[in-house]
Amino acid sequence: MASLQDIRRRIKSVKSIQQITNAMNMVATSRLRHAKEAAINNKPYAEKVSQVVTDIAAHAGDFSHPLLMQHETGKKLILVIAADKGLAGAYSSNVFKETVAHIENKSDTELVTVGRKAKEHFGNRGYNIARDYTGFSEKPKYEHAETIAKDLISRFESGEVKEISMIYTRFVSAINCVPETVALLPFVSEAKESGPVAEYIYEPSAEDVLGFLLPQYLVTVIYAALLQAAASELSSRMNAMSNATDNAGELIAKLDLHYNKVRQAGITNEINEIVGGAEALK
Repeated sequence: MASLQDIRRRIKSVKSIQQITNAMNMVATSRLRHAKEAAINNKPYAEKVSQVVTDIAAHAGDFSHPLLMQHETGKKLILVIAADKGLAGAYSSNVFKETVAHIENKSDTELVTVGRKAKEHFGNRGYNIARDYTGFSEKPKYEHAETIAKDLISRFESGEVKEISMIYTRFVSAINCVPETVALLPFVSEAKESGPVAEYIYEPSAEDVLGFLLPQYLVTVIYAALLQAAASELSSRMNAMSNATDNAGELIAKLDLHYNKVRQAGITNEINEIVGGAEALK
């Protein structure tokens, strides 16, 4: 049976952990508000850009652009967006599972990772990591999306890869985040079968406008995914730290009860010894 000193030491240790998890919970909660606002504010713009580019591409006629080319040879590339830090529950592991599900052959697939956890996970398992980006999973900026998009466009236009997709976590609510896969390149647009069609006036021409918008569209999609992933990461960390704090409180209550029982048992033994000694002197 553990001594009273051992139990006190254990209670002190758990209380220290509880203070840490509680502090991390409050930090994640504070950062989540800003990340959530950024993701929500960016969503209408990202959706509108996607709609405009899709409409123009679907009705541009015979139009040729490097980002529309279908390559017969080359590898498959997946952009994986995960976390730089741990202690976020199953956030990163869910992204990893979604990624592995889309990899048929390691040798024919390259990965571009965002987040230290993604780099370590796939690097330690023998996957081909073409490029990695770290240090901004919680606070992505537009410049980060531009850098990633330029790298992906360069690899696609050179013929190094034949198709590019992106796997990230879509923020639904503070308690619900869903891993999603999005096809990035080659850009494919399908015309609407029915319903009203937007009409645009192009200056100088549809080809020039679409040629400018396609790279911009890719940057916008990646930036929106980074914002969604940041909000998802922080909400997952907030929930994980909240649960850890609650579990620590329950463990402390159990240890306090155990401590009192052990102390009471020691007091009872001392009383029995005193009574036994008194009876022996009679």
